[in-house]
Amino acid sequence: MSQSTLRRLSRWGSTFLAVSLIPGCATKATQESTMAVASATREVDRLQAESQSAPADMGGDGESVEGDVEGIVEGRVEGGVLGGVLGASLSTESDRKDALAAPTGAMGQPSVDAPPPPPPSSGLLRAKPAKPLLMKAPTVHAEPKPMPSTPEPEKVLVHSGDARETISQGNKFEAHEANPFTDAREDALSTFAVDVDTASYSLARRYLMQGNLPPPEAVRVEEFVNYFKYRYAAPEKGAFTVHLEGAPSPFAQGRHFMRVRVQGKVVSRSQRKAAHLVFLVDTSGSMQSADKLPLVKESMKIAVKNLNENDTVAIVTYAGSTRDVLAPTPATDQQRIYAAIESLSSGGGTAMGSGMEMAYRHAVKKVGGNVVSRVIVLTDGDTNIGPNLSAESMLENIRNYVAEGVTMTTVGFGMGNYRDDLMEKLADKGNGNSFYVDSYQEAKKVFETQLTGTIEVIAKDVKIQVEFNPEAVRRYRLVGYENRNVADRDFRNDKVDAGEIGAGHNVTALYEVELTGEQAPLATVRIRAKAPNGTEAAEQSFPFERGMLRSSVEGASSDFRFALAVASSADILRHSPAAKSWSLVTARKLAEGASEGQAERKEFLKLVTQAEALMGASATRR
Repeated sequence: MSQSTLRRLSRWGSTFLAVSLIPGCATKATQESTMAVASATREVDRLQAESQSAPADMGGDGESVEGDVEGIVEGRVEGGVLGGVLGASLSTESDRKDALAAPTGAMGQPSVDAPPPPPPSSGLLRAKPAKPLLMKAPTVHAEPKPMPSTPEPEKVLVHSGDARETISQGNKFEAHEANPFTDAREDALSTFAVDVDTASYSLARRYLMQGNLPPPEAVRVEEFVNYFKYRYAAPEKGAFTVHLEGAPSPFAQGRHFMRVRVQGKVVSRSQRKAAHLVFLVDTSGSMQSADKLPLVKESMKIAVKNLNENDTVAIVTYAGSTRDVLAPTPATDQQRIYAAIESLSSGGGTAMGSGMEMAYRHAVKKVGGNVVSRVIVLTDGDTNIGPNLSAESMLENIRNYVAEGVTMTTVGFGMGNYRDDLMEKLADKGNGNSFYVDSYQEAKKVFETQLTGTIEVIAKDVKIQVEFNPEAVRRYRLVGYENRNVADRDFRNDKVDAGEIGAGHNVTALYEVELTGEQAPLATVRIRAKAPNGTEAAEQSFPFERGMLRSSVEGASSDFRFALAVASSADILRHSPAAKSWSLVTARKLAEGASEGQAERKEFLKLVTQAEALMGASATRR
């Protein structure tokens, strides 16, 4: 065989080897790219076979064939593999805002094809065409899109009593055993702290929108129920009113549900106290995806737009180190605040504890009777460096600031390494609330609609105790609030920390009960709370009369029926033993008759329908 033929075969062999290595170099290959590689491979084989039967002194024609082979490989592989893998990235600032403002999911939420932990949502990204890239110079400047991965099995980290910490698909949660039924003759008292967090619902919504059931430990019934607004009458005087109602269970014959609802007084934007907000922003490397820092920045802008002329804003960031980005600045100086927000970029480790201490030092300077000082933490919850890595160590370090009146709101972003357990603990111990933002629409709800209630606390250390009458109630269980349980003996212990109610907030709790059939009062509901700056609590009591029970669930108010539909759906999703025989179909039908055309309630119906399909598919696979 001539040297010319050997040279051509050597080049064809090198080209074939390069083609065969492409799938290992690319992070994701589409079906089209695979076909392109196969086509190029067949062409090499064909030309190689022809060369073996061709004369050894092919000369110029041989060089021409060699060029044709290289053209086929470069052209088809570049467009089929590299061009299909690369290109998803945020473009201009205006493009990013447009993408964030227009999610593509069926229910107006970001749409992601891969199961969590997901890549940045496709509804939040704008793809750019890939630049021509030849195999001779395979330098890639764009970040490859992460490969979809098989969900990791749940890992149990800690087990203590009825709570355990778990890692599910990269996100960390703390699970609690569902409250069991209690015999009223053995223990007639049920005591818990109020909770107005909503993070669990919006986080579960993101899972469902991505085509996955939320991990059971991520579902907290009370946060599902309290996500929605109900038409509770506001108090004419005092901090809040209490509303009681009950009806037969649509899930189990012989059982009833009793609802306790608390409505806080409404404080208008013009009437509330001046606010000093310290935004503590995570700018570590884990925050670089589009559903994290870019959405954080848009959320901060929404918040600033809704502040009053007497409010002030400061910004502290933390990554590998902490940084004062913006000193306390009047909220009216939006240009300066926006410039500081736009200057934020991600990179480095996550020293949350150090950043939190700096933020609280800022916030405590403004604490006073006429000023509300609040730290707002914006993060995916990840923390991996610094002296304080756990919620307990962070809170121990800032305990004195909390005692002086600084409150906290935690707002979570992103998936894949989300620390739900940390975010909830920080909010609980920091006398505040916890939210999760999965879209631009949710950012508007939290920072625009709920901002006033988030800022101003109207009652703190709010505890509820229900004393059941054993003559009327045989057994009972509180649906949810497992991580807010308070020892019965601590109901009147004002040193025991409890939950806060903000202006306009409403709190709903549901009990499932078995009645004895005796026509006697069902229970007495007591509420104990302190004034925002008080140290001693006041107590009120309200009788739950037999006449407050409706004869049928259809005869109950639409708010009662919808709250029950939400609570039962959450109980099913978290695999509560008491809800083992319940059906999402029943819950959905209950909600359908109580949606009243409200957008959020209609979205809930779609989520339940999605959950039905996913649970059915899961049962089929088993």
